[in-house]
Amino acid sequence: MPSGNMFRERKMGKPSGAAPGSRDWTQIYAIYGLDQLHTILFFLFNAVLFTVLSLLYLTYFNPITLFFHRLLPIDTARFAAGFTGSVTALSALCLFFASGHFLYSSLPLHYDVAQRMVGSVNEWSTVKHALDLGCGRGILLNAVATQMKKEGSSGRVVGLDRSKMTSLSSTLRTAKIEGVGEYVTCRDCDPRRLPFGDGYFDVVVSAVFVHTVGKEYGHRTVEASAERMRVVGEMVRVLKPGGVGVVWDLLHVPEYVRRLQELKMEDIRVSERVTAFMASSQIVSFRKPSQHVIGPGEVRLDWRC
Repeated sequence: MPSGNMFRERKMGKPSGAAPGSRDWTQIYAIYGLDQLHTILFFLFNAVLFTVLSLLYLTYFNPITLFFHRLLPIDTARFAAGFTGSVTALSALCLFFASGHFLYSSLPLHYDVAQRMVGSVNEWSTVKHALDLGCGRGILLNAVATQMKKEGSSGRVVGLDRSKMTSLSSTLRTAKIEGVGEYVTCRDCDPRRLPFGDGYFDVVVSAVFVHTVGKEYGHRTVEASAERMRVVGEMVRVLKPGGVGVVWDLLHVPEYVRRLQELKMEDIRVSERVTAFMASSQIVSFRKPSQHVIGPGEVRLDWRC
């Protein structure tokens, strides 16, 4: 397991990974559609609304100044009208930027990070079982399946999500479009209690999912943190000794790293921060050791939280 100093040195480096794919984002959209569509539409609606308001301020500045003059002195009223109009215009720009960033994070960034995550695993040809925890629309799931197909692996990748079966059907449809349908299967289950035995998977991956577990308690509560740590423990439990885990997530990556260190994982690597969905995100990769030695004898740890 890396020491604290080694971890700090690695934290600023990028994990080894394949170069981002060269596909056009419109091709990705045609296959996967938009994630966070309701959020993007919310931002766009409010951006248009604030744009209209700022244009009204610009067009009817004098009448608006007279309205403020009923409450304030004339100089103060003019300043208040100009300040309010400026804030309205700036809000419109910020909302347009936010909607564009959510669109970018949902498609091109998600796809590029998926390629980097796949590249964090050195040998795919020997992978028999892989797990994508929180597979969603299948961008990372299909990237894993594509790499297994390219390397000649005879294995399969399981996509787990808490979505309804209709969503999982859509995920399987994207796998068929990508030409990897025979490598992919999907299941709906609780990520805190994975329905697999200890050491079942050679590779476990997850993209922008773990932070959503326990959100009913509030992201910064002790209860939510405990739920996320339970998911990290389950990921480690189902990973084979010598297997590799790769997680891309928002906000809570330092928590995951501390838990992985407690569980004696090796080769813990954390990428530089990347802004995704208007929040800080990082990729953490790790390897489960083949055996643990504590003191004079070997001890098998219980990976569950």
